[in-house]
Amino acid sequence: MSKSKLGTCNTANQTLLSWVEEAARLCQPDRIFWCDGSEQENQMLCDLMVQSGTLTKLNEKLRPGCYLARSHPSDVARVEDRTFICANTRDDAGSTNNWADPVEMKRIQLGLFNGSMKGRTIYVIPFAMGPLDSPICKVGIEITDSPYVVVNMRVMTRMGQRVVEKLGATGRFVPCLHSIGAPLRPGQKDVPWPCEPDPQKKYIVHFPDEPSIWSYGSGYGGNALLGKKCLALRIASVVAKQEGWLAEHMLILGITSPQGAKHYFAAAFPSACGKTNLAMMRPTLPGWKVTCLGDDIAWIRVGADGRLYAMNPETGFFGVAPGTSRKSNPNAVDTFATNSLFTNVALTPEGDVWWEDSGIPAPATAVDWEGKEWTPASGRKAAHPNSRFTAPGSQCPVIDPDWQNPQGVPLSAILFGGRRPSTIPLVNEAFTWEHGVFLGSACGSETTSAALGQAGVLRRDPFAMLPFCGYNMADYFAHWLSFARRTERSLLPKTYFVNWFRKDADGKWLWPGYGDNSRVLKWICERVEGSGEARSTPIGNLPTPDALDLSGLDISAADRDQLLSVDTAGWRKEAEDIAAYYAKFGEKLPGALKQQLDELHRRLG
Repeated sequence: MSKSKLGTCNTANQTLLSWVEEAARLCQPDRIFWCDGSEQENQMLCDLMVQSGTLTKLNEKLRPGCYLARSHPSDVARVEDRTFICANTRDDAGSTNNWADPVEMKRIQLGLFNGSMKGRTIYVIPFAMGPLDSPICKVGIEITDSPYVVVNMRVMTRMGQRVVEKLGATGRFVPCLHSIGAPLRPGQKDVPWPCEPDPQKKYIVHFPDEPSIWSYGSGYGGNALLGKKCLALRIASVVAKQEGWLAEHMLILGITSPQGAKHYFAAAFPSACGKTNLAMMRPTLPGWKVTCLGDDIAWIRVGADGRLYAMNPETGFFGVAPGTSRKSNPNAVDTFATNSLFTNVALTPEGDVWWEDSGIPAPATAVDWEGKEWTPASGRKAAHPNSRFTAPGSQCPVIDPDWQNPQGVPLSAILFGGRRPSTIPLVNEAFTWEHGVFLGSACGSETTSAALGQAGVLRRDPFAMLPFCGYNMADYFAHWLSFARRTERSLLPKTYFVNWFRKDADGKWLWPGYGDNSRVLKWICERVEGSGEARSTPIGNLPTPDALDLSGLDISAADRDQLLSVDTAGWRKEAEDIAAYYAKFGEKLPGALKQQLDELHRRLG
């Protein structure tokens, strides 16, 4: 670690120095601060934000080293409609992305960023996605005028002077320019959460052909922490296609049997389908153990032995708070007990945090996420539905010993899933790699009323990557299919589709979920090892009635059969829906997927 004064420049990389100078000329800040990632710097920035009202320090006895932030009501979530993929052509971006002409978009951005940091400090954040000695580690430099972004990036990425040292004098990096879009006039009083309040003036822009990222107007989450969805998924997916690997919206977990056999799984689920809960699960099956390597992003490459190896490029968790409780995810609750940031949750009179479905009784009074007095009779939520915790991965009690292995871990299985009350069985094993890619490409989840206003609408979200794929989704499907040619088929992970959300005719859950999902993972382990029993059906291989370990569970034979049956009529409708969805990709849709759909139609009769 550098012994120099806080905030001073410590690099000889001419490209980096020139870019920072160029950004400063454009944005016109009062000063430039080079971040080194040290504890001293972090404390200084937290103290600064407590003074400005951006952060509230929580009770040191109840939440050591923790802070609460409240954002502006216009700045509470990812802004998908303001997220752009500015590839050279519309076809390169594909029909599932917002495309804008890169030359025209650059002109718009230069206008917005001109003078956007007046009265503020530019923070230069050197960060790495992936262990510094990983063969696919990527370095980014985020320039921001938000100290909140700096302290979050320190938790979520490898950030600071060691990244500058890796970069050296000639190393390449992804430039990430971010402004909250709230310049200060001389003498103007700042506000606790400065941002551009008009959602139509917020922009999250990716130039994959450079590559670079420009983000304007939002200080929240993935809009502002540019290492996360922007670099590690949208830009990385493009780089991964060029370099022959995969950047995926997936958790990674390890599962060990009572006999000591260990397997690693990666799993892709759309939002609100329990990724974090599965990543940190406490199995209900005696003797089984789950360890967590990451809950959101997996970078997957072919190893020297031909197997697929997965790595989490992040170092922290940026999780949804509401619904996280001792019951749903005890390991997450232990992870954010200390040294964590909370955004848009409620503040209790004791100086602790609270949110809905936390398993803790509501306080008699609190300050809600908008800073207003709140009681249980207020008739509104105390925490925003998308409120968050930012917590270091190293604090997770079940973090896997190999979670920072630069080579990654070998995958035995890849899981896809969604929230589907009918049709889709509890677990379904693909016949082949191509069939697995077909299941991933057709992945869908039913919306909840909280999300889109209309409940029960099926939204197709291929590979859970709909908001995150940085190029044409049809080319992305072809890239996945290509892995059958990049290595021996026998070395590829087995693929599965899981659905914890089946309901009966009365709307009652058929499956308990949470820690009992370990019973499904156990069967997958047995299938990987060649011992698990399955029956071939028109949609894939399903467990035989006695193959799942349901010991100690109160599930009727009728419910079990419903969970593991093939609803032929429902699947015929599903196949029609998939065909309609595929039509949007036109001639670009890979022939192998058309063939998979035709074969499904044929098997269903």
